[in-house]
Amino acid sequence: MVTVKEAKNALDRIIEKSRVHLYKPIQIAEILYRARIDDSLNLLDLEQYRTKSKKWRDEISLPLLGRICTSSAKFQDNIFDANAIPPEILNVLGKENIRTNGAVEAYIYRLFSTKHNQLSNALKYCTENTPENFDVKKFIDSFWNEPGLRRSLDKIYEIIVYSLFSTIVETLNFQITLSVDSDKIDILKEFEDFADKVMQVDLKNKTFVQEAKIYRVGVTNAADRGLDMYSNWGPAIQIKHLSLNLELAESIVSNISSDKVVIVCKDAEKDIILSLLSQIGWCSHIQSIITEDNLIDWYEKALRGKYSEKMKDKLLDILINEISEEFPSIKELPDVLKERHYELIDDSFWK
Repeated sequence: MVTVKEAKNALDRIIEKSRVHLYKPIQIAEILYRARIDDSLNLLDLEQYRTKSKKWRDEISLPLLGRICTSSAKFQDNIFDANAIPPEILNVLGKENIRTNGAVEAYIYRLFSTKHNQLSNALKYCTENTPENFDVKKFIDSFWNEPGLRRSLDKIYEIIVYSLFSTIVETLNFQITLSVDSDKIDILKEFEDFADKVMQVDLKNKTFVQEAKIYRVGVTNAADRGLDMYSNWGPAIQIKHLSLNLELAESIVSNISSDKVVIVCKDAEKDIILSLLSQIGWCSHIQSIITEDNLIDWYEKALRGKYSEKMKDKLLDILINEISEEFPSIKELPDVLKERHYELIDDSFWK
């Protein structure tokens, strides 16, 4: 038999592991809410709510976060695994939630609000500081030192890297030139329609020039091990702020098909990463490894260096815009949650 304390510990582990969006805890809260208002829902029967609960979660996530979970179906379903919140544990939480008239739901949403308040305070550092006093190391550490935000540090790292790289590339006005060899003109004639539609070159214009750009793949999820950023001149860019092991290194490279990869990591991880990639025969694919010290140095030059007037405002603007996109601010709970009056629920165990 699972005790209430054991069930609460399992729930706390899920909340602790979740990124700031807390999709999985929200899903649990919405299952518990449905079971509280509908006594026909049997929490021991997973198939009654496995699929439906994703819709219930999204109905709250959209007004609350402005987005819904886009993780793989496998990653979403592992919330019900034996080491997470299986039906046996969920059933105990459900009974406790009914007994307390919604205290477990209220507990989850209170922790959600707490985490977002922590996030809001950390992000104020970007908007309240000028290029003259913005310290990127201090900003990174504000996430690293706050347990409630540490799970979102990889996204912050990614945004920090993208903002810097994009600013430097744009300021330097790098250009990419695509051309066809003169001894391949006969083949070009044969495939001129392909070359025109796909490569934007033809017999009259054998060279195509475009601005160099870096792109973020977009808002990703906790289970993603694939590409973080890519460039239109070749290399993929992979951000790793946490320790790698051999299994994770193999999963990363298996999801990246680029011949050249730039890895951004913490200084202490550089040698470990090189060693691991050597073990799986991938060192030849690594164009370069950039460390946190490099990022700090380049931020200093961009914000306060010789050419900072051309870069500093652009850099912070991109940084703030990307953060706003990745982490929408939560000004207040949506009406659908307000109507449940969680603020009136008071239970000593579920404080």
